[in-house]
Amino acid sequence: FLVAERPGMSGEEQFRILHQHWHNSNAFTRAILISTYAKLANLYEECRPLVAPVFAKCKNSVQVEIQQRSAEYSAMREAFSPEAVEDLLREMPPFEEFKQSALEQRLRQKEGDGSAAVAKAARPSTAQRQRAAQAAKVDEEGMEQATEEEEYEVEEEEQLTEEVEEDDEIENEDPAHDSPPVGIPKEVLPAMRKAFSNLCTSPSGVLFENSLLQVGVKHEYAGSQGRITVFFGNLASGPLKHFQVVLDNCDHLRMQKQGTDGLLEDGGCSVAVRTQAKLVLLVEVMAPFDDAPSMRIKFQTMEGERHDYPLRLPIVATCFMEPVTLEAAAFMQRWKSLEGQDRECQEVVKVPQNAPEIDEEYMERIVSIVINGLKFGRCPGCDPTPWTVSGAATFRTGSKDKSGNFINVGCLVRVEANPQAGAFRVTTRT
Repeated sequence: FLVAERPGMSGEEQFRILHQHWHNSNAFTRAILISTYAKLANLYEECRPLVAPVFAKCKNSVQVEIQQRSAEYSAMREAFSPEAVEDLLREMPPFEEFKQSALEQRLRQKEGDGSAAVAKAARPSTAQRQRAAQAAKVDEEGMEQATEEEEYEVEEEEQLTEEVEEDDEIENEDPAHDSPPVGIPKEVLPAMRKAFSNLCTSPSGVLFENSLLQVGVKHEYAGSQGRITVFFGNLASGPLKHFQVVLDNCDHLRMQKQGTDGLLEDGGCSVAVRTQAKLVLLVEVMAPFDDAPSMRIKFQTMEGERHDYPLRLPIVATCFMEPVTLEAAAFMQRWKSLEGQDRECQEVVKVPQNAPEIDEEYMERIVSIVINGLKFGRCPGCDPTPWTVSGAATFRTGSKDKSGNFINVGCLVRVEANPQAGAFRVTTRT
């Protein structure tokens, strides 16, 4: 069944029919869909604004293939002329299965259709006969053959695992392993801090990346509970052995851990080239906190070099906020009732030197961060000028008071900009 062959089917309708299956597709299918969207955008101009947001979002995907395809297709129209892009994305011509070879054509012209030489040239080759026999065999055996192949692959994988474990035992006897592990280079730290900050206000992204490893995070929250999925992608030229993740226990977080076999154990696991290990955390916050939980990644390269990366997960207090919308009078009444040093925290933040000037467009981005990233509800009427942002939220916890009710904490925030000084004053009251 071909969607494009339905009468009256537009490019936009084709895109929507395909994209409705995106969220239920695996990474391999999504990579194919990315290429399909690029070809649709090439054929139908009305598809381009529909496809562009998908590419923009997938450029930060933790799946390497999806990320690469999205980045390439997004940059293609900027790097090449429209004619070149059309040639690159043009539909491939169908393969002519019964096409005559040049030798067969010359023989027919010279000796006629009924000659022995023409008959011999037209006879299927050994490779063609083998392919035809193989196709017939697949049709006859069906699922039985597929099952046998899966069993063979499992046996082959088990054999490979045993060989890797034997190699690991030999390597562990090497005295070179006494050398200190390689840590995170200092030049990578600024990018790490920026990635952590971005993930504190966005649902998914890359937490860390170098030439060996990419760590991606996807997290979602509802009330006091959250689900965090961490992906560890092998970017090296060989397997990463003894791959282990160590998580510190926090008093303020109740945490359940589940990961790839061996990932959380002392021996670790092996992550093959261009594959991923996965860690899933189910958390529930029990009390307010101001420190993100730490995560240490340990592994060994194929050359025997050990690595040890201390990271922090982007699980911060604002992840457990629920927005509250207050009228101006109610907001100001609560704001004044929470005066006092033990209830207020205030900090002045200077904008970076290379940042643009603070204008109304800049303030719109601040509003988006407060509302969408930090999960505060905007309080209409509280900000008479465009240089202030006021919001309210409730911090949910899984703890209960003596009456059996869940303990929640009300939070108010005001962000005041000083464009002349290039600074913001952030005040919170709880």
